[in-house]
Amino acid sequence: MVGSECVHSDPRSPAALGLVRALGYALAMRDLKDEQLMQDYASGSMQAFEELYTRYRLPLYRYFRRQAPDEATANDLYQGCWEKVIAARRRYRPAAPFRAWLFRIAHNHAMDFHRARKPGASDPLEGVPDGKPGPEELLDGAAQGQRLLAALAALPPEQKDAILLRFESGLGLEDIGKLTGVARETVKSRLRYATQKMKQALSK
Repeated sequence: MVGSECVHSDPRSPAALGLVRALGYALAMRDLKDEQLMQDYASGSMQAFEELYTRYRLPLYRYFRRQAPDEATANDLYQGCWEKVIAARRRYRPAAPFRAWLFRIAHNHAMDFHRARKPGASDPLEGVPDGKPGPEELLDGAAQGQRLLAALAALPPEQKDAILLRFESGLGLEDIGKLTGVARETVKSRLRYATQKMKQALSK
């Protein structure tokens, strides 16, 4: 019977073997490091890109959603960032961690957006006292709260970017400093300033 032949098709047929290989590669990708996936994508593997997209779509979107004044702008920034990743894929070098490379693109994209809105915006960061809990705890404790979003929106772009990079990307102070082109101590100062301002806003 035709139906029976379809169900019990030869597992050694080219089509069946191709499916097995594709499934095997998709499963194997779960264990591959980001850097290897990016190299595979640069060599033409769309499956590698899809895996990277799956891994980073939520933190990257949250990063832009908290940078943007509305959802439509966040979507534009998010899509624009992935377009830049696609355009720059052949320039990626595995010596740079993919996470840091991706969020460098996201950071630059967000800063371009903020500069276009407020040319010349800057902020004093030195001499700000420390604050507890840390930025991760502040964000984690009320990630969906309107008061938190308002507190984030009130921060100057550089402080907001630092605290979001720390939370969303999981990068350390050294990596954030390299990514944003500032010293480690400046990153610490920005995080302290942002944390203090957010604590004040959330305590009102």
